[in-house]
Amino acid sequence: MSSESYYIGIDVGTGSARASLVKKDGSVVASSTYDTITYRDPNDHRIFEQSTSNIWSSICGAVKDCLSTSKVPPSAVKGLGFDATCSLAVSDFQGDPVIVTKGEQLGQYGDRNVVLWADHRAEKEADLINSTGSVVLDYVGGVMSLEMEIPKILWLKNHMDPPLFARCQFFDLPDFLTYRATSNITRSCCSLTCKCSYVPSSGWDAEFFKAIGLGDIGKGGYKQIGAEASNLLTAGRPVGKGLSKRAAEELGLEEGTPVGNFDRYAGWLGTVAARYKEDGKLSEVVPSLGASQHRLAAVAGTSTCHLVQLIDFILTTHPAYPKLAELGKAQDKNIHIILQDILEKLRVEHGVETLTELTKDLHMYPDFHGNRSPIADPRMRGSFVGLELDDGLNDLARKYNATLEVIALQTRHIVDEMNAKGHRISSIYMSGGQAKNIPLMKLFANTCVMPVILPFEHSGAVVLGAAMLGRFAAEVSRSGAQVESDGAGSYIAPCELSGEQQGELLWNIMVEMTPVGTLVAPSASAKEKKLLEAKYKIFRESIEIQKRWRKEMDEASK
Repeated sequence: MSSESYYIGIDVGTGSARASLVKKDGSVVASSTYDTITYRDPNDHRIFEQSTSNIWSSICGAVKDCLSTSKVPPSAVKGLGFDATCSLAVSDFQGDPVIVTKGEQLGQYGDRNVVLWADHRAEKEADLINSTGSVVLDYVGGVMSLEMEIPKILWLKNHMDPPLFARCQFFDLPDFLTYRATSNITRSCCSLTCKCSYVPSSGWDAEFFKAIGLGDIGKGGYKQIGAEASNLLTAGRPVGKGLSKRAAEELGLEEGTPVGNFDRYAGWLGTVAARYKEDGKLSEVVPSLGASQHRLAAVAGTSTCHLVQLIDFILTTHPAYPKLAELGKAQDKNIHIILQDILEKLRVEHGVETLTELTKDLHMYPDFHGNRSPIADPRMRGSFVGLELDDGLNDLARKYNATLEVIALQTRHIVDEMNAKGHRISSIYMSGGQAKNIPLMKLFANTCVMPVILPFEHSGAVVLGAAMLGRFAAEVSRSGAQVESDGAGSYIAPCELSGEQQGELLWNIMVEMTPVGTLVAPSASAKEKKLLEAKYKIFRESIEIQKRWRKEMDEASK
C-alpha cells in the first residue's frame, strides 16, 4: 500500500472540520469529521466567534483518524490542501491567538480569535467602505458585504487599543491554516482579492485604506494583512517548504510534506470537471477547461450562507416540530422524507399537479440574517406572505416546501445577476449535504431552467477539491528547482511551469480525480413553469418592497 501516493484534503466548515485521505484516482480511502465550537453572545445576535486552537485540534484529530483507519503510512501522503470558511483569524506575529470579543478582553491573548463569516458586527464599517466607490469594490460585485475581512478588521481597529491592534496580524481563515501548517505567511491570491481588498493588477490601494481609516496598515507595508512586495500564491502552489516540524508532529505526517496554497473555491475544483450520468447512462460529453467557465459550483452545506440554517430554523421553530421528530423516530425515517410524504398526500387531496401549485399562495423571503449575494445587504430580513391559522404538521410541510422553493428562487437570482454581468452560466454543479435532497435539486433545475449535476458523494466535493490542491503542490514541487533559502517565513518555492501550464496541470488533476456525477434535468410542465415564473417575479418584487418600506420607516423615525 505504501507504494501508492495519497493526498489529504481538509475542509473547515461552519460547524466542523473534515479530513479525507484520497488516492490519485479521486477515491476516498478514509474520512473523519470533528465538531468545532462556535461562541455566541446572548445579548447580541450578530456575534459569531470561533477559535483557531479548537479548529486546529479538530483538524489534527481528523487527519490522525484517517491515517489510523486506513493504515496508510505518513510517507505515502505526498501532499495536503485546505479549504475553510471566509472567517477572520487574528494572531500576533508569533502566531499566538488574540481575542476578538468586544469588551475588556479585546486584543488580549486568548482562544476566541476568529470572527466567523456569519458575524454581523461590522455593518457601519461596511457602509463606510461601500461609500468610497473604490476600485476594490469591483472585485466583490460592486458592494462589499459586512461578512468580508476588511470591515471586520476595521471594526477591530475602531474598538481595540491602538498598541494592541498594531501587534496583530489578520488572516482569512484558510490562509491562517496554511500559516499554521508551514510557519509561512505567504497568502493566497484568491483570499486577498475576494475577501481582503487586494487588486491583482496593481496590489494594495493605499488611498482606499487611508480613506476608511486603515492607513496605518499601509504605512507598515501591509505586513499585518500579507502580500508584502506582492508575495502571494495562486491555487495549489506549494506554501513555503511544506509542513513544519511542529505541524507534522501534530498531524502525524512527515515534515516537509507539500501544502497546497488554498483556493476558496475548492468546491468548484471538486465538482466542475465531473462527467455525469443521465438516465443511468454515461454522457458522451467530455469536460473541458473552456466549458468549465459556464458551470456554476454551488455548495449546499453547513457553510452555505443561508441554506441549512434556514431550513433548520423554519422546521425547529414551528409548533409541530416535536410531533415531526416523534414521527421520524417511530417510523425510522428522515424527517425530510416524512415531510415529502405529507406534501404528496396534500397534493392528491387538493387535486393539484405539483407541490409548486399546492403552495402557490405562500410566498417567503429567506434572508433572516441579511443577504450576502447577490445584493450584499445585511439589513434584509425574512418574511412570509400567505399565513393561515394553522400550526399543525400540514402547515409545517407547506412552509418546508416554500422554503425549498425560495432557496431555488434565490439561486436563480444569483445566476441571473451573473449572466447580466457577462457570464453565461448553463449548468449548476452541486455539492454539500443538501445535494442529497432530491426534491430541492429538482427545484433548482426547474427554477433555474438548467441541468443540475449531483456529485458522486454529496458531502465530499469540497474536501476532494482541497486534496486536489495537495496533489498539485506535490507535483509542482517535484517539477521545481531545489533552492536553498533562509527566511522560511516568507519563502516562495520556485516553479518552472508557466501560468498556462499550471492551469492545464490543475485541470488534468481535476478531471482524473473527480468521480462521475448524476444529471438532474429540468422537468417542469408548462403549468409549473408559469407558476415558477410568477413566484420568481414576486420574489424579486419583495426585495424592492422591503427596501422601500425600510426607507419609509427610516425617514419617519428621523
